[in-house]
Parts: sequence; structure tokens; C-alpha cells
Amino acid sequence: MTSSPTTPASSSAGGLPTARVLTIAGSDSGGGAGIQADLKTMMAFGVHGMSVITAVTAQNSLGVQQVWPVPAAVVGAQFRSVVDDIGVDAVKTGMLGTAEIVEQVAELIDTLPPEVPVVVDPVCASKHGDPLIDPDAIAALRHVLLRRATIITPNLGEAALLASRAPEAPPVELSEALAPYDATWVLIKGGHLDADPTDLLRHIDGSSQTFTGPRHDNRHTHGTGCTLASAIAARLALGDDVPTAVRAAKSYISGAIEHGIALGAGIGPVDHLWQLRA
Repeated sequence: MTSSPTTPASSSAGGLPTARVLTIAGSDSGGGAGIQADLKTMMAFGVHGMSVITAVTAQNSLGVQQVWPVPAAVVGAQFRSVVDDIGVDAVKTGMLGTAEIVEQVAELIDTLPPEVPVVVDPVCASKHGDPLIDPDAIAALRHVLLRRATIITPNLGEAALLASRAPEAPPVELSEALAPYDATWVLIKGGHLDADPTDLLRHIDGSSQTFTGPRHDNRHTHGTGCTLASAIAARLALGDDVPTAVRAAKSYISGAIEHGIALGAGIGPVDHLWQLRA
């Protein structure tokens, strides 16, 4: 029997429903970002993570050496296989890469009930600055996918790119410029600011609030954006409202950055299981 997208398909050993979160993103062979980071984060929050892979990358702590996009038809087949059988309580998108894949993902998400929350992390480049999206895919993100997002989570550079603003534009201006694309919530991440990282959360009605965390002296921050977005998706699947989910995710990523792991010769990953070792 096929489960519906919003009715839990199974129960945990204790008889409690298992929240199901689907990540649609690229694979990071180094394990620090992308699908791998998403699934680790979901496990840390006690939800069942599922995946639709949009691209295969060859990357490590030094950067991204090569990217192979997955055909859009393969993206669709993965989505239907998972959703039609297991169901889904929240969706997170990450690296989509091409306009064709962005359009395919938007069509797939449109088949879900409107109450299923969608977290869009508009991944445009790696931590090392390697491009991860085609220029025409940026327009597709703006006009096709953002309208279906419960929340989008760009960093300052991604927000400026999506909003066609200068990179030094202030977060408030960027959030206002993104409002016409109809995402219900916009979270402008402030990790690239000089002061303690302050994220700006703006609702489509114009109300806003900020979340500030400590700045840790640790350069091993690979996967922060993927991890934060996945944490938000996990908390939404568990029933949080958006501000509560963002607050919990902000606390989690702050600890993960503080305990970042020195793996490889470059930028190591955050520690997704830091709470087990803290």
C-alpha cells in the first residue's frame, strides 16, 4: 500500500511516528556538505532522511574538482520513488545546478500538498568559491522555485545574486528585494559579516527578527549552509513554526562550527554529531 505524502508511513521502535525529510541536492564526495551533510543533520535531529541526488561532484577539503549534473528525468524518478512509497513531511533543496533541474524540482514540489514545508537553500558556490549553478538556473530559481518555498536561506552573496543587488548591500535591503518572489520567509545568513554572525529572518508581510550567535575561531566550516537548511527542515517536519525552527537550527550550527573537524589539507567539515561529544 502506498502512503500519502503527509501520513507517516512507519513508526519508530517506541511506536512514535517518524518524521520524514527529503533532501534534493548534490553529492559531496568529501562528506562535508551536500546530501551527506543533510543526512547527517537529519539523523542528529532524529528524523528519517531521504535523498534525491541532483549532481555528483569530485570534491574534498581543498575544493570542487569536477561536477556531473544528473539528468532531470533521473531526478524525477528518484523523487517519485521515495515520495509515492514513503511520503514526506518536509523538503529541503540544495545544489540544483541547471535550469532544467530547477524547473523539474519545482514541478515535483508542486505535486505535494501545500502544507508540506519547503526549505530552499539557493546553493550558488562552494565554500572555496567554486561555481555550483549555471547562470540561467539563477533566473529559474527566482521565478519558478522561490514561490513554492516556505523559507529560503541564502547567505549574503547568494541573496545579492538572487536579488540583483551589489554584494555589499545590507541584509534588510536584500530581504526586501527578494520579497516579490513570494517565498513566505527569507533568512539572510550573516556568517560573512565581520561581527558576530547575525541572521535576518523576514516574513512576507514585512515583519522581521534577528538571530545572533557567537563567532568561533575555527576555519573548518565546510557544509554550514547545507547543515543549517537541513536543521530547519528537520524542525519543521517535527512541527515547529519557522522562527522556532530557525532558532533551533542556529543553535545547532553554532555548536557544529565550534567543533569543526580538521580533516584534509584545506577547510574541514563542521561536526554534525557535536552534541554527542560536547
